[in-house]
Amino acid sequence: MEKLLGFGCMRLPMNGSEVDYDMFNKMIDYYIENGFNYFDTAHGYLNGESEKAIKKCLTSRYKREDYILTNKLTKPYFDKENDIIPFFEKQLELCGVDYFDYYLMHAQDKEVYKHFMKTNAYEVAKKLKEMGKIKHIGISFHDTSDVLDMILKEHPEIEIVQIQFNYADFTDSDVQSEKVYNVCRKYNKPILIMEPVKGGGLVRLPDEAKKEFDRLNDGKYSYASYAVRFAAGFDGVFKVLSGMSDLDQVKDNVSYMKEFTPLNEEEQAAVERVTKILKGHGGIPCTACRYCTEGCPMGIPIPDLFACYNKKKQFNDWNSNMYYNIHTQNGGKASSCIKCGSCEASCPQHLKIRDLLEEVRKEFEE
Repeated sequence: MEKLLGFGCMRLPMNGSEVDYDMFNKMIDYYIENGFNYFDTAHGYLNGESEKAIKKCLTSRYKREDYILTNKLTKPYFDKENDIIPFFEKQLELCGVDYFDYYLMHAQDKEVYKHFMKTNAYEVAKKLKEMGKIKHIGISFHDTSDVLDMILKEHPEIEIVQIQFNYADFTDSDVQSEKVYNVCRKYNKPILIMEPVKGGGLVRLPDEAKKEFDRLNDGKYSYASYAVRFAAGFDGVFKVLSGMSDLDQVKDNVSYMKEFTPLNEEEQAAVERVTKILKGHGGIPCTACRYCTEGCPMGIPIPDLFACYNKKKQFNDWNSNMYYNIHTQNGGKASSCIKCGSCEASCPQHLKIRDLLEEVRKEFEE
């Protein structure tokens, strides 16, 4: 049976600004030893450190046929068509490979797609595939279902689609997980799932939600397991990416995905009850991808401040004020926002970040 668990390399273990290579080696070894082989990265992940870690810990230690590697073409790194191939070759070098198994047109939404069309990015990707530098062309997607329908209709060469999909976002009107999933099925495209645990939000559950899972299976399964298995249980899913950041997380994911079984009726019912509980708690649906921080002129650690807010509002975390002060001790408070809007232009979740920062300011600074 095809192993459904993919290794997302956006939240790796860190030693300061560098990846903890010793820990990453152990994580990779355990993952591969248990029959898994799919790795996903992008140039912007961990400020460029993710690709370097892939080379040091994966591609220099394993034969090329032992793993599947996905990388992405991301808007901030090319302005015109002639920029794409040099950037692509740089990615190959950084990762230490001669080709990528999958290469995704990254973070496609209505506006980003216009840039990719203007620069002929899809045509360049097809040329790279003809050259054997890419085995499969795909997209990662963050927009409404009608936009995805348009892109897939215009680009039949797309072979796979990566979407945000989890039980909390399944019927969400902004993320539209269910509707986007249905478009993928309409075009018969294999599906890569990202954010199945919603950036860890479906692990850091409020107490009443935890109780719903604790009474199942004698409480022996992790909260993450129900989220990952929910996503993996849908038809057409090729891989579910987990952004694992320590060996315990790898072991936990492997424990229930090595011999995967979908949620049973009792587990599915618990997931539905937890979803209702979460909707009743409010909060900011930030997945901590950190795209917003790259262009912030005030250096505001937006995802960190949103996490503090959510922990205080949703998860009864009494340490939130302390962590807010830690994150902003060198500046970058919510009140520092100059309302330039660069963060909103790069947010895959289409959050109204400027307004939300005002809510954060009221919560922590008044």
